[in-house]
Amino acid sequence: MKTCLAIASTSAVLVSLFAFASPSYAQNAQMAGVTRTDLQRHALSVPGREVVQVRVDIAPGVVAPKHNHPGEEIVYAIEGEMEYRIEGQPPVTLKPGQVLFIPAGAKHEVTNVGSGNAAELATYIVEQGKPLVVLDK
Repeated sequence: MKTCLAIASTSAVLVSLFAFASPSYAQNAQMAGVTRTDLQRHALSVPGREVVQVRVDIAPGVVAPKHNHPGEEIVYAIEGEMEYRIEGQPPVTLKPGQVLFIPAGAKHEVTNVGSGNAAELATYIVEQGKPLVVLDK
């Protein structure tokens, strides 16, 4: 039984990491403790760019691992408390109604530091055809 649970847990982690990094699978699978809900995706008038909006829910104590995006991310905190660690910057904690700008390619991670669910509206201005989320190696 323990072996089956260990295999299932390892498989779930691998599938979750792949889903987090791959836009085609991100809609169908989720990272443990992180739920991404795609809201909209549209081409922009700037050639090769698109806007993507996603609601991201993070369970208490969960860390979305270090990653980056092929463009800018604009964060609006909906609920809870989230600590953002952007490479080269001091940590920032957002509460509902607060916003954060994450530059293109900036490696960052976010942790739900509150006692309940944390949620953000993430708006990305990114290059079309590239993965939305790139995990740090």
